[in-house]
Amino acid sequence: MRFIQTFHLIPFLDTIVSFVAAFVFGTLIGLERQFRQRNAGLRTNVLVAVGAAGFVDLAQGLAGDEGAVRVIAYVVSGIGFLGAGVIMKEGLNVRGLNTAATLWCSAAVGAYAGVDKVAEAALMTGFVIACNTMLRPLASVINRIPIKAESVEATYSVHVTTETEHLDVVRDALKHLLKDASYPVAEIDVIERRDDQAEVVATLTSTEVDAAELDSIIERIRHHADVTHASWSASTQS
Repeated sequence: MRFIQTFHLIPFLDTIVSFVAAFVFGTLIGLERQFRQRNAGLRTNVLVAVGAAGFVDLAQGLAGDEGAVRVIAYVVSGIGFLGAGVIMKEGLNVRGLNTAATLWCSAAVGAYAGVDKVAEAALMTGFVIACNTMLRPLASVINRIPIKAESVEATYSVHVTTETEHLDVVRDALKHLLKDASYPVAEIDVIERRDDQAEVVATLTSTEVDAAELDSIIERIRHHADVTHASWSASTQS
């Protein structure tokens, strides 16, 4: 039988140690995720850790360290597809990024265990758990600190409404005002409205804008004879 020829007790015991280490460390990481009721909880993190350990251990047994390195590279990229499954976008909010990153780390812990670096696997497990627990209160404190609106990375747009026949004149006037204020325009779109009205939308290339300065620009363009409405808006980037 092929099994009798390939079975060796010492390497088998070594594999057991790798799998047990991956199971224990994956459980420790997964417990925190399960406690917070994340999509990828206890079982998922354990399976990722044990699976990574299994693939790496198999490659090392067949092709040595060089084979293990090649498989680790595939584990790093392959776990990204699994992590993408827990990321969800709800409007401007993105959820699941931390859970996906935790799965990625669980795979790294399993890879450490697969190449018999149990101490390193334990160390990384400690850091992952610390990131998900100890840094959470700090992140909450930072989120509560009020910040100035102009310091938030956002996309700024200036909206000006005019009659269609005056579109070119108003568009040029808006471009000149923004240029004089050192706000270069990334693009200008025209939206056709009812009753021969058109809206000129100028998107700024700057990510930091002085709100008071934009208000001043809007006030100046409003005094243009052909402008019926003017405003500006900001949307945070996702």
